[in-house]
Amino acid sequence: MTYETLLFEMADGVAVVTLNRPEARNALNVKMREELGELVLRLRDDGAVKSVLLRGAGEAFCAGGDVKFLREAGGSAPATRARVRAAHVWSPELAMLEKPVIAAVDGPAYGGGFSLALMADFVLATPEARFCCVQARMGMVADLSAMYFLPRIVGLQTAKEICLTGREISAEEALDYGILYGIYPRAELMAAAMDVAGRFRVASTEGIGMAKQILNQAFHLDQRALVELEAYSQSVAMETDYHHVAVRRFLDKKPLEFAWESFER
Repeated sequence: MTYETLLFEMADGVAVVTLNRPEARNALNVKMREELGELVLRLRDDGAVKSVLLRGAGEAFCAGGDVKFLREAGGSAPATRARVRAAHVWSPELAMLEKPVIAAVDGPAYGGGFSLALMADFVLATPEARFCCVQARMGMVADLSAMYFLPRIVGLQTAKEICLTGREISAEEALDYGILYGIYPRAELMAAAMDVAGRFRVASTEGIGMAKQILNQAFHLDQRALVELEAYSQSVAMETDYHHVAVRRFLDKKPLEFAWESFER
């Protein structure tokens, strides 16, 4: 399947998704949002996909929403609300995708592009990466789930400062805030991102997926509800073929296939 605004390829279990509007710094226009929605569902249902790597073509990750579209769309407030909600309908599917999502960020990740990075489970960036809730500069509010994920990652006060000032955040600052997994030279970014994504080829997709689901809900569930989710997920995980093989390897004193510290960083 081919897309107008995205590039998609499979690389040994890793689905590499490239935002492909370099002439517009990969801004999110209507077509790209529609195609992301279609592709996310495809990734969700494809058992061959073990992890997802999200990147941008050219010298930007994603510059945010397409300002040209915003200017031309017009309409009443209710119509605009309906249009924005429809444009964002796919984002929870990406955020809750039961497969690890790795974002490789080079250059600006502004507005909705910042939100895309925040939805990823691991964010790798170059020293040239820059993050910004640019909507504040235009009299708008951060969107595409930014105000859901940002406070959970950096804390409420820091999230307010980032969202309300609209100031640019450097890669080093994003690393200090816990947004980034690591910073890599531009020439090494994709290799590092593929390394992280590729490690999940030997992990339990079911176990990783259920753990991610629970963690994404951890901040708005009480302990009792969380324990119930853990118990249910554990009962499912312990009946998978992956777990049965892992138990046999452990009892036979063989190394487990998925051991993060055994991979070279």
